[in-house]
Amino acid sequence: MKYTNKIIEKILSQNSSSLGTDFHTYRNHVYRIYALCLKMDNAPQQEAKYAIAAAFHDLGIWTNQTFDYLKPSIDLAHQYLKDVDKTDWSEEIECMIDMHHKRSKYEGPYQQTVETFRRADWIDVTKGSKRFGLSKSVYLENVKSFPLLGFHKFLIIQTIKRFFKSPFNPLPMFKK
Repeated sequence: MKYTNKIIEKILSQNSSSLGTDFHTYRNHVYRIYALCLKMDNAPQQEAKYAIAAAFHDLGIWTNQTFDYLKPSIDLAHQYLKDVDKTDWSEEIECMIDMHHKRSKYEGPYQQTVETFRRADWIDVTKGSKRFGLSKSVYLENVKSFPLLGFHKFLIIQTIKRFFKSPFNPLPMFKK
């Protein structure tokens, strides 16, 4: 399991002021997802894409202070890809971020990376109760390497806040 990634570190460092006291909590979530992606898809040519998608996928929560964060997160990823001259990855990274809370299997363009990323996030968000064939020990090793640090408590608090603001759409990021 890789413990650091230059891309992730750079993106998170550039956004550390927005993340504030949640920096390490989000960083660990990002690395848990990234590590799970690499366990499920060990294609070296995909590593950078998984790192970028992982770093940006929820970032809009902090940068835009919203729980309706998919578009802000995608916009941040697009700008980054433009800045690093990787705009040819924009559609795929956007799809990975946009579909990461899809409740059913993703079928469409970039299916391998999008579905791998979706599964990795679901594994982490469900604390390993959904594992898509990965062993429980893989999940536990991941959490040992990158402790939860209250990430799930943060999600519950954000969900409750969003419910009081938008009771008919408390989880706008979910897709069928």
